[in-house]
Amino acid sequence: MADNLRVEIVAADRVVWSGEATMVVARTTDGEIGVLKDHAPVLSVLLPSAVEVQTVEDHRQYAVIDGGFLSVANNRVSILAERATLGAEVDLQAARQELERAQAEAESPQDPGLLLAQARVSVAEKSS
Repeated sequence: MADNLRVEIVAADRVVWSGEATMVVARTTDGEIGVLKDHAPVLSVLLPSAVEVQTVEDHRQYAVIDGGFLSVANNRVSILAERATLGAEVDLQAARQELERAQAEAESPQDPGLLLAQARVSVAEKSS
C-alpha cells in the first residue's frame, strides 16, 4: 500500500488543493471523520464545514467547503464540493461580518449558512 494518502479537494470550477497527506479531517452528516493511511473505504455526505489536511511536510492545510461528498478508497481521499476555498484565500474580516449576519438570520444551530460562516472564520483564523 501507499505510504501516504493522495488527497484532492475539488470545487465545481477548479482543483482547490491536491497533494500527499498523512491525515484528513472532515465533517460528515454522521459526525467528524479522521482519515489515516489504510482507512476502510467510505463514501459520505459532507456538511458545510472546515476540512483539515495534514501534509507529509507536517503542515496543516485548511479549506472551507459548502458541503459535498467524501470518498475514501485505496489511500485516495477525494473531497468534492460545489464551492471550496483554501483558508489562506478567505478574508478574515469579511468572514467575521458574514458570521454576524448568519447568526442573526439562522433559524437553528445547524442552519447551513451559519455552519458555512463559522467554517470560513475558523479556517481564516487557522490559516493566518
